[in-house]
Amino acid sequence: MRYLTLVLITLLSIQLSYSQIHEFGVFVGGSNFIGDVGATNYIAPKKLAIGGIYKWNRSPRHSYRISLLFTELEGIDKNSDDPSRMQRGYEFKNKIIELSAGMEFTFFDFDLHNGGNASTPYLYTGISIASYDNFYFNNGELKSENTSSYAYGIPMALGYKAAISDQLILALEIGARYTFTDEIDGSVPDAKELKATKSFGNINNNDWYTFTGITLTYTFGRNPCFCAQ
Repeated sequence: MRYLTLVLITLLSIQLSYSQIHEFGVFVGGSNFIGDVGATNYIAPKKLAIGGIYKWNRSPRHSYRISLLFTELEGIDKNSDDPSRMQRGYEFKNKIIELSAGMEFTFFDFDLHNGGNASTPYLYTGISIASYDNFYFNNGELKSENTSSYAYGIPMALGYKAAISDQLILALEIGARYTFTDEIDGSVPDAKELKATKSFGNINNNDWYTFTGITLTYTFGRNPCFCAQ
C-alpha cells in the first residue's frame, strides 16, 4: 500500500508539472532602507537590486512564486529630513541576500491562451528571509561584529503585469518588507553584551526595506486546464 501511494503521488506530481504554466525571469530595480539610520522616505530607490524570479501559475487568478534578490541597503542621516539625524550624521551600508516565497493574486483573470492582450494589477505576499552582516556604532564609527544573521519578514508588493508577446511578461512592481529585526542598520547590536550600551533609536519599530523595479519573465510548459477540480 505504501508503494502504491508513492506511485500515485509521483504520477500526480508529474501531471501537475506538465499541466501548468511556468515563468522564469529576472528582477532589476532599486532598494531603499527605512529604520533608525538614514532617511525615512518609503519609496526612494537608491541602490541597485537584481535577482531571479520563478512563478507557477496555478489558475488565472493566483500563482505561487519564489524569488532570490541581491542588493545593498544604505542609510545616511544627512539625507534625512529629521534635524536630529542630520546633526548625528551616522551612515551604514549592508549587503543582503533575500529569499522570498509566497502567493501572487491578480485583480483580473490572467490567461495567456484566451487571445487578446493579457494584463492585470496584482498583489503579492508571503514570507522572506534575508542574510545581513552584524555591526554597531561606537562613538559614531561603525564596528563590525564579524558575524552575520538572518532577518525573517513579510513581503508585501503591488504590481502591474502585461504580456508583451506569447511567451514574455513584463511587470512593474513596488514592494515593502517588514522584518522581525532591528539590527540591519546597526542600531541594535547582535551580541547580548553590547545591546545595553550600544543600542539606540526606537526599539518599538523594526526595520523595513523596499524594492522597486521591473520583472521580465519567460513562460513555458503546456497550456493549463483551469477547470474546477
